[in-house]
Amino acid sequence: MSHFAKVVDGIVTEVIVAEQIFIDTLDDASSWVQTSYNTRGGKHYDPITGEEDDLPPLRKNYAGIGSIYDAERDAFYSPQPYPSWSFVEESCTWNPPLPHPSADGSVVLTGTEQYFEWDEDLYQSDNTQGWVLSGGGVE
Repeated sequence: MSHFAKVVDGIVTEVIVAEQIFIDTLDDASSWVQTSYNTRGGKHYDPITGEEDDLPPLRKNYAGIGSIYDAERDAFYSPQPYPSWSFVEESCTWNPPLPHPSADGSVVLTGTEQYFEWDEDLYQSDNTQGWVLSGGGVE
């Protein structure tokens, strides 16, 4: 079985698990595009270990409802999350203008309640800040 995304005007409206033979019988078969649950950021990951493997990635990212399917790139990717984020062509993902505070290991979060969120208004008012620790702290 494989995953297939229904694409309407470049937007994923549905994702199902099916056999190719089933998709081929649909009146709108050309609207369905195969996607891989194990593909993220242009890389394929082993479904058991979660580690990157040597298998070929399929269409850059797994399709989710609301994702964009770009036929020219033959890729799925999410809509731009914030105006300041830039598109990475190689992985078809979005990067923030500032690195995530815990990306370099300098910030260690403990507990399940703490996480960082992007605050676009904060970034627009001071482009040296943008990540906000849940609970009100700013990093």
